[in-house]
Amino acid sequence: MSRPTWEVADVIRDHGEAFLNKYGSTLTSTQRRALCDLAECRTAALGGHVERCLDCGHERIAYNSCRNRHCPKCQAATRARWFEQESAYLLPVAYHHVVFTLPATIAALALTNPGPLYNLLFEAAAATVRAVAADPRYLGALPGMLAVLHTWGQNLHHHPHLHCVVTGGGLSCNRRGEVDATPRWRSCRPNFFLPVRVLSRVYRDKFLTGLRRLAAAGKLRLPAALAEPDAFARWVQAHGDQDWVVYAKPPFAGAEQVLKYLARYTHRVAISNHRIQSIAAGQVSFTWKDYAHGGVERTLTLSAEEFLRRFVQHVLPRGFVKVRHYGLLANRRRGAKLAVARRLLFVAAVATSLMPALPVCPTCAACGSQRVSRLKLPEVGVALHDACVDSS
Repeated sequence: MSRPTWEVADVIRDHGEAFLNKYGSTLTSTQRRALCDLAECRTAALGGHVERCLDCGHERIAYNSCRNRHCPKCQAATRARWFEQESAYLLPVAYHHVVFTLPATIAALALTNPGPLYNLLFEAAAATVRAVAADPRYLGALPGMLAVLHTWGQNLHHHPHLHCVVTGGGLSCNRRGEVDATPRWRSCRPNFFLPVRVLSRVYRDKFLTGLRRLAAAGKLRLPAALAEPDAFARWVQAHGDQDWVVYAKPPFAGAEQVLKYLARYTHRVAISNHRIQSIAAGQVSFTWKDYAHGGVERTLTLSAEEFLRRFVQHVLPRGFVKVRHYGLLANRRRGAKLAVARRLLFVAAVATSLMPALPVCPTCAACGSQRVSRLKLPEVGVALHDACVDSS
C-alpha cells in the first residue's frame, strides 16, 4: 500500500495548539500524551538513525516510531508479534463473529466513565456467552472467546462495541460453565452459533445488573439528572425495557479467515491515515462507509478541531487492556484446556504458516544488500511537546 498523502499527525501538528486552547481543560493526561506522541512519530523529535549501505554507500534516514497504541503508523510490528502468539491458540473448528453494542444513552455515560463501563462491557459479554453456551438447550459446553473493544463508528462518533471471535463449540460443561471431569467436544449446529435474541436479553440483564452495582459502590460519575438514586433507577429500568443489539455474523471458513479478521480488528485505531483525503483551510476531509445505506463510501468534512475532538474520544485509559480472552482461551489453564480440545478433535496443532511475518533486517533500497550499518541521530524537541506532556 502506498504511503498516504495526509496523516492524523499532520492535523495535530497544524491545528493541535488551537485544539488544546479550546478543549485542553477537558482532556485526560493520556489523551494529551497520545496527541504529543502522534505529532512526534517518525520525526526528528524522537531521534532516529542513518542507515548506510556498506556495499554501495547509499544512505537513508529513518526516524523512530512513537509506539503509541493509538497511532495509525505504529501497529504493524506489535500486531505481528501478537499474531505469532495468537496463532498457537487456534483450533480446527468453525469460528463465529459476534458483536455486542451499547445503547447510545449508555455509551454517552461511558465518555465520562470509560474504564468502569468498558470493563463492564467485556464482563457482561463474556458472562453472556458463557451462560448461554453452558445451557444444555443450546450447547452445553464452554467455548473459547477473544474479544476486541472498538469505541468508534466510521464517522469517528463515539460508538463502543465489542467484536468477539468465538469457537463453534467447546468442552462439555455443567450449567455453571465448569468443564466436565471427562469432557467431550460439543459442536454448534452448522452455520449457527447461539440464538441472538437469547444472547441479547441475557447481555442486557447482566450489563444493567453490573451498572447498578457500580452506581451503588460510588464508582460512576453521573450527570446531575441521574444523581438521585430514584432517577438513576428509573433510567436503568427504561433501558431494561428495550431490545439491545447483538449481531452474529456468518462463521469464518477456517483458520485463514480468522487470522485475516484478527489482522483487521485487533490493532486497529479510530481512523487510518489512508482514509484522510485532504487537510486545507482548517478542515479535514476523510472517507467513511455509510452502513445504514448499504456500505456506500462517502466523504465527510469536519473542522480540524472537531476532527481532533472526535479522535481523542477513542484514546483508551492508561493501561486498559482492549483485547481479552475468555473460556477455553482464558489465561488460567489455557494450555491444558486447549490440549484436551485438540486431543478430542484429533489434531496436534493448527498450522501457523498463515502468520504474518515479523519485520526482517533492513536492506539497501539501492542495491538490495543486507550489509547496512546504523548511526544513531539525536532527538530534537517540537513546539507542541510542552502542551502535551503527561502531567500525571
